[in-house]
Amino acid sequence: MTYTPITASIIEELTAICSPSNVLTDSERIEGYSHDETSKEQYSVMPEVVVTPTTTEQVAAIMRLADRLTIPVTPRGAGSGLSGGAIPLFGGIVLSLEKMNRIIDIDEGNLTVTAEAGIVTNELNERLKDTGLFFAGYPMSLESCYLGGNIAENAGGGKAIKYGVTSRYVLGMTVVTPQGEIVHLGGKVTKDVSSYDLKQLYIGSEGTLGIITEATIKLIGIPKVASSLLVPFASAQQAISVVPLLMKQGIIPVSIEFMDRLSFEISCSYLNETLPLEGVAAMLLIEVDGSEEAQVEADLVAVGDLCEAQGAMEVYIAEDANNRERIWAVRRAIAEAIKVYSPIQSLEDVVVPIAAIPQVLPFLEELSTRYRLRIPCYGHAGDGNLHATVIKDPDWTIEKWLEVEPKILRELYAFIVGELGGKISGEHGIGLKRREFVKELTPSAEYELLKTLKRAFDPKNIMNPGKILI
Repeated sequence: MTYTPITASIIEELTAICSPSNVLTDSERIEGYSHDETSKEQYSVMPEVVVTPTTTEQVAAIMRLADRLTIPVTPRGAGSGLSGGAIPLFGGIVLSLEKMNRIIDIDEGNLTVTAEAGIVTNELNERLKDTGLFFAGYPMSLESCYLGGNIAENAGGGKAIKYGVTSRYVLGMTVVTPQGEIVHLGGKVTKDVSSYDLKQLYIGSEGTLGIITEATIKLIGIPKVASSLLVPFASAQQAISVVPLLMKQGIIPVSIEFMDRLSFEISCSYLNETLPLEGVAAMLLIEVDGSEEAQVEADLVAVGDLCEAQGAMEVYIAEDANNRERIWAVRRAIAEAIKVYSPIQSLEDVVVPIAAIPQVLPFLEELSTRYRLRIPCYGHAGDGNLHATVIKDPDWTIEKWLEVEPKILRELYAFIVGELGGKISGEHGIGLKRREFVKELTPSAEYELLKTLKRAFDPKNIMNPGKILI
């Protein structure tokens, strides 16, 4: 595909659509839009221009211009993605939704909120607190990520066992197509089989089929009681093997998070926090909530007893909000802490059937030993979604890293998909980073269906080109 480079006349057209303050061309100002949370050294590409529209109509006008002139457009939320999905691989326009951050409607009667795509997820829930309702599908990066990005990635998080991921809560959306048409999908109804469910195609499509500018989200009541358990184990395999047993007990925890020793050590150091570490090889962080204190306490006792029966060194209960936040802060900070520890790394989010979880760690240990690299592992063990992070050896050149990293990932993905029946991404998406592996591991008939879908929605391949598919 041949794309039209950005010229002075195109800048003038963009300025007429969005006003001069919303069209950025200065290299220092647009550098931050050249990368997301993947390795800047490895993946960044400079856009030619960044536009920050303030209305759906402006987004549509920009797409009509791009369609007419065949200009690549990369939609961008907060840039908190971990797969290179917001990187403008072919330059062109980065279309940032950062200024589209209004709450349009809070409808307590229908248990919904309608908001623009650029609202920060945590801000959305803060604004909803007084209603006693919340958006339960949010990811771990809720303090920085945008609602539209959550939908485009179908983001999940630490509460997905009980509450599910983003897709469970999206009732409706406004989408701008690659041709600049504005389409309203779904609404406030909770059931709808009136035709093809187009909104589900956009959920998780990573901005490759269109741009989500507004969404109507289903809300649920904030649980009245919540408590967390921090459970250390003497071996990582012992800890991870408890997870399938917990899931068979008839109790549905909010979260079962796994952290190996290297993960929580790096995070504690980053936060200047202290946890009981002597003899500990791994920890489970388990949260239970509900409407009745007695039931939550009974569930905590049952979960704690099972952990102790399976060899837990101790069971620490964090009942009050301050202590819960303290231990959850350690879990949430792991990714950022590892990035500070080693800026060049590959944060993976493989997902396997729950029963296969115990088989993942020995394979990671074998990979780590064979390639002589550190691979800390943590993640949402309760739904089989583990974050194995391959860290570049500080003594390696970038050239050696670029040679070895794909070999490690190819082995990891082949094991996860071929041996365990898993998938290469549970929540971070494919983006730029994993597209070659998708092609290798997807059966040809299925891959052709994906390409056919992309061509049907975006025949000129201007909508976030180079992501998901090759």
